[in-house]
Amino acid sequence: MAKILIVDDEIGIRELLSEILRDEGHDVLLAENATAARGVRNAARPDMVLLDIWMPDTDGITLLKEWAANGQLNMPVVVMSGHGTIDTAVEATRIGAIDYLEKPIALQKLLAAVKRGLQRPQAQGTPPALTLDAFTRSLPLRELKRRVEQIAGSSRLLLLRTGSGSLAELVARSVLSGSAPWLDLGAVTAPLDIAQLQATQGGVLFVPELARLSRPQQKNLAFALERLERYDLRLVVATERSQKALAVEGWDAGLLARLFEVSMALPSIAEVRDDLPELASQILLHLVEAHEVPLRRLSTAALNQLRNLPWPGGYAELRAAVKSLALGTLEEEIGAAEVRRLLPAEAGAGTCGVPLDQPLREAREAFERMYFEHHLRLEAGNMTRLAEKTGLERTHLYRKLKQLGLQPGRRHEDV
Repeated sequence: MAKILIVDDEIGIRELLSEILRDEGHDVLLAENATAARGVRNAARPDMVLLDIWMPDTDGITLLKEWAANGQLNMPVVVMSGHGTIDTAVEATRIGAIDYLEKPIALQKLLAAVKRGLQRPQAQGTPPALTLDAFTRSLPLRELKRRVEQIAGSSRLLLLRTGSGSLAELVARSVLSGSAPWLDLGAVTAPLDIAQLQATQGGVLFVPELARLSRPQQKNLAFALERLERYDLRLVVATERSQKALAVEGWDAGLLARLFEVSMALPSIAEVRDDLPELASQILLHLVEAHEVPLRRLSTAALNQLRNLPWPGGYAELRAAVKSLALGTLEEEIGAAEVRRLLPAEAGAGTCGVPLDQPLREAREAFERMYFEHHLRLEAGNMTRLAEKTGLERTHLYRKLKQLGLQPGRRHEDV
């Protein structure tokens, strides 16, 4: 029979529902709060969840949102409440709950809801992209999400002022739901056309760094900016440069004025270092649910090790590192030793790591090798993105990698 998780802070309710469902032949798992529910859900992967709304640590609606945001709402969830309202029921079903039961729960209603839930086909496919909705325990990230939502409610355009360790992509994904259409304009090198905007209608256009855009890509950006309303699009652009610095580099003054009209400064990973364990854990959960990595979990020691690394490449670098750890670790638990063994470059990322007691030519070559190894790993070997990030023409980039003894990522070019 099915494996059913009951989440309720009242021991009497847990025992009663457990007895009923065990009599029906089900395997029952119990959790007294949201913290315990997260652990049981991740370890046991139940076929169904009965979830109380009112709990002392995290309410059921928030936990439901978290599961939906990180791709874990792939099992039927029935929410329960003794103080429910129509609004609560509507919100729960909008998020993804399949049913709503009022306490005290009648036996026949319980069994009927369980039967309906277990008869539903299991959710398949790739979960939506990770957004700030998944990080319900971090106060700075929750506040950041509220600010982003407030701006996005009034403006189709948002410029993110970033620095080293940027969270820009995670924030941009949070402007709309993770399942909204998405187009990275930084990866579009040919002239942008109406068909591409129509394909992204109702979604988000993103530019990870304005300063890396070529002149043709700047024209693409201007083209898209004039058509946001027509195709119900949001445009999120990020940059470390000031408006004045971009103007000096030749950007059109009118375009810059439009882009900098609504902006906000983003915290870096260093500024939310205490929340990095949650960031890394949720990234890993999302990768597991997307079937990109095998089932893995990060030990407390590994999370502390990750927290102490600088992450100059920001969210993208952290995600790439977590994915590398999950794929490279042989055991289910990822320990601190695996972090040290599999991420040697990141451990020294805060300093140059190049011996200075050698001739300039050798030191420069050592730095370039370290630089390109870092960005090859960060971009998963994608040569198009690597060329854009480094500002090198493709032919010159291939020549440079060959000169440094590095393997170009040809097989990843279309990723």
